[in-house]
Amino acid sequence: MKRFDIVSIGEPMVEFNQTRPGEPSYLQGFGGDSSNLAIAAARTGARTAYVTRIGDDEFGRMFLRLWAEEGVDTGGVAVDPAAFTGAYFVFHGPQGHVFSYLRAGSAASRMSPRNLPLELIRSARFVHASGISMAISENACDAVLAAFAEARAAGAKISFDGNLRLKLWPLERARDRIGAAVAMADYFFPSLEDARALSGLESADANLDWAHRLGAGNVLLKLGPDGVVVSDGAARTRIPGHKVNAVDATGAGDCFCGAALARLAAGDALLVAARYANAAAALATTGFGAVAPLPRPDAVRALLGR
Repeated sequence: MKRFDIVSIGEPMVEFNQTRPGEPSYLQGFGGDSSNLAIAAARTGARTAYVTRIGDDEFGRMFLRLWAEEGVDTGGVAVDPAAFTGAYFVFHGPQGHVFSYLRAGSAASRMSPRNLPLELIRSARFVHASGISMAISENACDAVLAAFAEARAAGAKISFDGNLRLKLWPLERARDRIGAAVAMADYFFPSLEDARALSGLESADANLDWAHRLGAGNVLLKLGPDGVVVSDGAARTRIPGHKVNAVDATGAGDCFCGAALARLAAGDALLVAARYANAAAALATTGFGAVAPLPRPDAVRALLGR
């Protein structure tokens, strides 16, 4: 039996989320897509662990306390005394939420194949990373691909979220490196917006075809408030979104991925897991911040039962 259901790899960031548009009022929280995913999966009931590097600073210590409270194993978290833990600000306006990052040279960007906790990675049923995990530095990109190779060799399933951030790397490099990760992925979680940028294609069906051509086994194409399209390569199913009182979409896609993986680890079929995750992601938009609104199973089951 594997020790962990899900091992997630990437960068945690302390979050400062604007609570009133146009005013300098910020709610301190936590973010970083791969950390959000690990917490969402843990709240759904999965045994999770996180692989990253944090600074020897108060932000890093805040994350260690958070993960302990949330039940996320930190055996794969290294404290780097020569670097810092990243942070970001979320601003809200007419076009939705906008991010501003303080992350260049962060501790997590110093991940490399040489400092990966390979035994922990081999002990997982699912190993997850994202385009952001790869984009923060060339050595972090190499670390993700090395971790995927080790995990596959140990019998794990690979999960990958495209999470394209063109402020971090140019489109052509993103296409190449994300393509290499997708080729290894048993479960690929792109948003339609990111898929369009990467593929140059417009429709959901064309982007599903593109993802399968790259080598993805199962594709869960996220449509934001419109739900998700799920494809196993043979059949495609559209799952509509849920109407909720959404105030902040930060982290909703990460919630979707974490909840889906947790339900897959619990034995759910792909569509059952996707329907659960779709409801969880909707609930994640009903509060401010990436982590605080991540729902627990009773709230998700209640929404599904309406």
